[in-house]
Amino acid sequence: MPAHEKINYVEYPSRDLSATKKFFTQAFGWKFEDYGPEYAAFSGEGLDGGFYKADLAASTANGSALVVFYSMALEDTLVKVAAAGGSITKPIFDFPGGRRFHFTEPSGNEFAVWGDPIK
Repeated sequence: MPAHEKINYVEYPSRDLSATKKFFTQAFGWKFEDYGPEYAAFSGEGLDGGFYKADLAASTANGSALVVFYSMALEDTLVKVAAAGGSITKPIFDFPGGRRFHFTEPSGNEFAVWGDPIK
């Protein structure tokens, strides 16, 4: 049940829905439900959402919010993202509270993955 007045859903543009779906399926094991040829939804991934066909891309350089994944094995996740066709835009770096990297998926949307600091 959605929580009253809490973030519930996120939508991203996708220049190539097929490539975006393939990337997230390969890198993170996501499953999609298509709603016609121009929209694909995902659920059960921490936050539900979808991708809509558009010639746009979400990027922090353009003022977009940054969706950040968590990983218990940051280096392994970076390898999976790259192998699935993601582009690493910021290699792993330290920040207060942990480490993270940024990437774009095949349609150009920017995401990040963070993990705990090395002990």
